[in-house]
Amino acid sequence: MQQIIQIPTTRHNGLYDITNMVEAIVTNSKIQTGLVNIYAQGATAAIMIQENWDDSVQHDVITLLNKLIPSGVWEHDAQDNNGDSHLKAGIVGPSETVPIINGKMGLSTWQNIFFCEFDGPRNKRNILITIIKN
Repeated sequence: MQQIIQIPTTRHNGLYDITNMVEAIVTNSKIQTGLVNIYAQGATAAIMIQENWDDSVQHDVITLLNKLIPSGVWEHDAQDNNGDSHLKAGIVGPSETVPIINGKMGLSTWQNIFFCEFDGPRNKRNILITIIKN
């Protein structure tokens, strides 16, 4: 089964917790054992599994990526001034796959699923959720 989640983003670079939205889709699927794939549609966005105890880790992720991949110095910036956004998305990656165990996602206590925006803000970002039954 597949379903698209749509979210708006409010920051140029930011992590958005989508765990509850994905969990609702998994629960509604009634699948007890399988896999759920979370895929960011867009060349300047990504999906990451990370801690959500407080915002510090999320801020640290953005700070690290901004230090490693500064804006305004890439060849692609001549096209649309977002070369860093493409590189950040490529390094983090467009998707994550999580096992479904007894009808729930197999995330640990501190793991959450984040949509990573690297070229916002955007009115609408699409995230494709695919569930595969074992």
